[in-house]
Amino acid sequence: MAKSWTPDGWKNFEAKHLPVYEDENALDTAVDTLSSYPPLVFAGEARALKAELAEVTHGRGFLLQGGDCAESFAEFHPNNIRDTFRVLLQMAAVLTFASKQPVVKVGRMAGQFAKPRSAPTETIGGKELPSYLGDIINGIDFEDAQRRNDPERMIRAYSQSAATLNLLRAFAGGGYANLRQVHKWTLDFMGRSPWADKFRDIADRIGEALDFMEACGIDPENAPQLKSTSFYTSHEALLLPYEQALTRQDSLTGDWYDTSAHMLWIGDRTRFDGSAHVEFLRGVQNPIGMKCGPSLEPDALLRMLDTLNPGREAGRMTLISRYGHDKVEAGLPKLVRAVKREGHPVVWSCDPMHGNVIKSDSGYKTRPFDRILSEVKGFFAVHRAEGTHAGGIHVEMTGQDVTECTGGAVAITDERLADRYHTHCDPRLNAAQSLELSFLLAEMLNLEAQRQADAA
Repeated sequence: MAKSWTPDGWKNFEAKHLPVYEDENALDTAVDTLSSYPPLVFAGEARALKAELAEVTHGRGFLLQGGDCAESFAEFHPNNIRDTFRVLLQMAAVLTFASKQPVVKVGRMAGQFAKPRSAPTETIGGKELPSYLGDIINGIDFEDAQRRNDPERMIRAYSQSAATLNLLRAFAGGGYANLRQVHKWTLDFMGRSPWADKFRDIADRIGEALDFMEACGIDPENAPQLKSTSFYTSHEALLLPYEQALTRQDSLTGDWYDTSAHMLWIGDRTRFDGSAHVEFLRGVQNPIGMKCGPSLEPDALLRMLDTLNPGREAGRMTLISRYGHDKVEAGLPKLVRAVKREGHPVVWSCDPMHGNVIKSDSGYKTRPFDRILSEVKGFFAVHRAEGTHAGGIHVEMTGQDVTECTGGAVAITDERLADRYHTHCDPRLNAAQSLELSFLLAEMLNLEAQRQADAA
């Protein structure tokens, strides 16, 4: 795959949604500086994730991928990292308990800073400035200095990612993820919602199972699978100078890895024939995701798969469908059939967020929870009909008590959106809505397991 490939070879291809920097020398200096920094993740960790995803391609697991729409410098705080991690642990516990299958946990964290925009500039009050492209590129405040594309921001993004990863590794391996702590994962502000109560029921049953194991002579404290968890990071590989600077050659295998994250994905706007982003990602050995929306035709998808995974390695490719609640059952089947017919091993995951953005009456962008759930149900229905594995979920969510998506058991109304609307980009599910979604996913996974058992 990596023959005739170099980390900077993408520069010879068409690059969309990359910022223009006024000072090329400053950009070169930032890239050179990052190139001398230690890797954020390691090749062995990326290989471990690929092995876990390979099991999902065979129907023996489920991918849970979630986190911020866009990380920010302003909201960087250990409590925010902890709370999002806690909610993902809760969701994974619910899904594992329901499906009796391992759940691969991947955060949109420690690197999700850059965002593509539909227009290069925006105008407010008659003044036109460059669009906000994410904190790794420019600032969100609508003023000249903030909207200047600054390559030094890549250095700050690296430092924040390193600190985030350090804390995530401590949480995942230092006892916070111990199943004996399962009762303590529920966030205080969730109160006694019906979904928090249901989670407590599951936590009680997990505790009883651990007590039984201990009574049989199996000490959960000596079982690493119960004391810790594997947790991986991911982001869209959008800002190619940053990704190039953090690409390293593995000393054990000689393969190239993008050490900015364990898993990278390519967006709906940057996957096309001749794309610089596709060229870059084809040469790194990380697990790769690719967004698949209504504009993607089967032939184009198969060409992308042949380019990005010519060896048809299981665990390499995750296809993340993003259609919208009213388009998924009409548009997704042709892609699923084409991939199945050609024998490409992929994880099929559902992004029910990006196709369901609306503008509320109050003027805020939001995502109605019922539309999110409807797309997930449609995704499962397609895979049930096609005899393929509905293998994952990809959501923008946070552990904060925000009011950005309407609906759900917490009943966020259009009028309440202004209460705690904090996102730097698109609306996110809050902790209660994320947990509610996990229980609804669990019901679907249970139904799939029953159907498979009946068929056998």
